[in-house]
Amino acid sequence: MSRILKDPRLLLLIAIVAAVITGLGADQMNLYYRGVIIDIGIAIILAVSLNLINGHTGQFSLGHAGFMSVGAYVAAMITLAAQKSMGAEVLAWMFLPALLVGGLVAALAGLLVGIPSLRLRGDYLAIVTLGFGEIIRVIFQNVEAAGGASGLSGIPRMTGLTWTFILAAIAVYVVGCLVNSTYGRGFIAVHDDEVAASSMGLNPTRYKVTAFVIGAFFAGIAGGLFAHHKTTINPQVFDFMKSFEVVVMVILGGMGRTGGVILAAIILTLAPEFLRAVAEYRMIIYALLIIFLMIARPQGLFHFGRKRKPLTH
Repeated sequence: MSRILKDPRLLLLIAIVAAVITGLGADQMNLYYRGVIIDIGIAIILAVSLNLINGHTGQFSLGHAGFMSVGAYVAAMITLAAQKSMGAEVLAWMFLPALLVGGLVAALAGLLVGIPSLRLRGDYLAIVTLGFGEIIRVIFQNVEAAGGASGLSGIPRMTGLTWTFILAAIAVYVVGCLVNSTYGRGFIAVHDDEVAASSMGLNPTRYKVTAFVIGAFFAGIAGGLFAHHKTTINPQVFDFMKSFEVVVMVILGGMGRTGGVILAAIILTLAPEFLRAVAEYRMIIYALLIIFLMIARPQGLFHFGRKRKPLTH
């Protein structure tokens, strides 16, 4: 068992097999429960990808919903165009390419934002990324090809349990392997002390931009899954509150702790289902939760696991 837990390749294989088995039984599952489980998978991808930026690299991004919206709109526009021109019989073959294109365009957006802004840090970076998310939302709101303020509807429902959790497993695997690799130690060095990292010959901006691009790619993938799960999207779905929800998942789970972040994503996706009677107070509850965490457990409520290995021997 310990060998399995230490080998990320075995963990990835187990996760994919479990996703396939779960997907085979999805037809017999209640539609409501299946939808909630898919929402959990999408939340895991978003939380793990933001954890690479905020947790492992020590930045503070508030614009993750912007990257998610780019992936959602691009993937949805591709499948809608394919459905119109080629018909439903070939549409299934377009789903994965549409997700990948949406992720790549989101990564490009991350690069365009990251290069000029990631020389900043702390509050300044948070303000820039927040502004970026709002700019993207306003652009989609005013572009007629993207449906304007009404958004896009009639998106084919193609997101299933299998694809969602296979992609979630891949996101966890890629981020885990990257952070634990030789190159990934640079992310941790930048997180701990940018000045010291620079003095050792590392380029903090390059590592921050890399984390931003990879995080944006997986956020775009999550956005494509979201669009083909809900079948209707509009700019209001990807507002600041969506970014805030993902930030809460990372803080609640313990920044830099993948296991805790996954657990927080599951809990915070399920919580609204149990708190529908007070749904209008959800963001107040989230804000109070963050205040409590900053006072009582600044390392995160689900901060567990081994300590990081030191960077030097």
